[in-house]
Amino acid sequence: MKMKFVALAVSAALLTGCNDDTQTVEVIKEVEVTKEVEVVKEVVKEVPPTPVTSVKNVILMIGDGMGPQQVGLLEEYAQRAPNSVYKNKNNQTALSKFANAGHLGLSLNAPHGPTGSLVTDSACSATQLATGISAGSEMIGLDTQGNKVATILEKAKAMGKATGLVSDTRITHATPAAFASHQPHRSYEDKIAAELISSGNVDVMLSGGARVFLPQDVASNEETQKQLAALGMPSGVYKKSKRSDNENLVVQAKDQHGYALAFDKTQLMDVDGDKLLGLFANSGMDDGIAYRKCQQDNSCTQPSLKEMTVKALDVLSKDEDGFFLMIEGGQIDWAGHANDAGWMLNELLKFDEAVEAVHEWVKDRNDTLVVVTADHETGSFGFSYSNHNTPKAVALPGDGMGDALYKPKFNFGALSLLDTLYNQEGTFYDIMGDVDGSYNFANSSAEQWQTAITKHTPYTVTLEQAATIHESHETNDDGHPLPHFEDFSDFYVYGTEDFTGKIARVVATQQNVVWGTGTHTAAPVPVYAFGPEGITKQFSTLQHHVDIANKMMAALGVNE
Repeated sequence: MKMKFVALAVSAALLTGCNDDTQTVEVIKEVEVTKEVEVVKEVVKEVPPTPVTSVKNVILMIGDGMGPQQVGLLEEYAQRAPNSVYKNKNNQTALSKFANAGHLGLSLNAPHGPTGSLVTDSACSATQLATGISAGSEMIGLDTQGNKVATILEKAKAMGKATGLVSDTRITHATPAAFASHQPHRSYEDKIAAELISSGNVDVMLSGGARVFLPQDVASNEETQKQLAALGMPSGVYKKSKRSDNENLVVQAKDQHGYALAFDKTQLMDVDGDKLLGLFANSGMDDGIAYRKCQQDNSCTQPSLKEMTVKALDVLSKDEDGFFLMIEGGQIDWAGHANDAGWMLNELLKFDEAVEAVHEWVKDRNDTLVVVTADHETGSFGFSYSNHNTPKAVALPGDGMGDALYKPKFNFGALSLLDTLYNQEGTFYDIMGDVDGSYNFANSSAEQWQTAITKHTPYTVTLEQAATIHESHETNDDGHPLPHFEDFSDFYVYGTEDFTGKIARVVATQQNVVWGTGTHTAAPVPVYAFGPEGITKQFSTLQHHVDIANKMMAALGVNE
């Protein structure tokens, strides 16, 4: 007679990797009794894993203006530029590490819903990423009817989590502002500044934009200047104000709201505490080309986007309840508006450095969701082939050539152009500044434009080409000439700043680069999601920014 008894099942949980869910193994003991002999067998039975659907921390990284074509520029440079700075990194970007180990999707970003628009601005897009609801163009933290809506950052703070905002533009600029402010228009930066420090919702703020924190008379008030200098603020940071009153929000942040202050790289590294306000420029921080050059000679005084990111992670991760952190590489967008491909590549590299820092921090964790995306694409950028400087005929050894020479009809762009873009010495704004610092080009000459282009870029243009840059058919309210475009003139909306688009056109054939606009496009943008598989797999689809926000909030548990 044989009897079988099934004993108690025992399970053991094993963590098998930073991006894997919990694996459960069930061990079943079977006991057989045959006559007088007892035989014990162990049967190992794997059961389905329990998906991890919640996390302690969420890190959102926004490459402002970084559409799929901008990502393509970064990846082409990293993988195939003859002198790529990624050669010692196996030609692999940090973005691609997240793509390989996580999930990759796309996101629509226009103002959402049946009453929305086709194209977004950063304020609307960031508001949708922050709130998960439809938003109106150029409004901050409001719904389409102008109602205040709690953001993921504010909800995280209400749960007891730490919060942070990091940007290389201004802390009051549209993208960071949308996560912690509620204003009818993005231009209300002085009100945004006051709201950021008084609300108590943001623990760490690191960026530029000191000009809206400073009293309006700061440029002439020596007592205020001495007070700011005593706090450690360099004169270049307090050189002017954009406030219409004499409120000193920097002093208020310290004395009334408990923020530790930092105004340069050294101070940021040394400052301590769980509330931190870092203002490192009067307006926007150093551009990517200036950053590359100061790195090379070890003269950087401002912290990099990477260094601000590391500091924010160090401070926020001390909170046992977890944190929400938004990090913006904002000048990718500025370079796109300027139609400046060399500057844009350097901004993408600067952003990817920060992505690398986040990857290093999170790669061995299972309690954090990282989402990397863009608010929109800027400039309608693209590499393109042309009939300029077409290749010379060459003989090829292949047995399919016969007596024919290899002679493409068009110039498809040499890989060496990637190194040329990287090595640009200045931005197109630097070129304009050399010609006339006030951007009044009424009396500028072709020789001035030619000289400035030669100084700041690897390109040479003829005097005839240079003369087309300052061609103008109308002036602005100050009497300054406005750039004249033969193509898509209505899509260059920033007045004298858009002379950058004219520079882009005279160097275009030497770059194999084309631009379609001086504003934004509606291109779907990439979405990289890294963290527990039970969360990240839902990002591997075509979605909208309101969906991204709701997925992040669900993962963080702030909508419960």
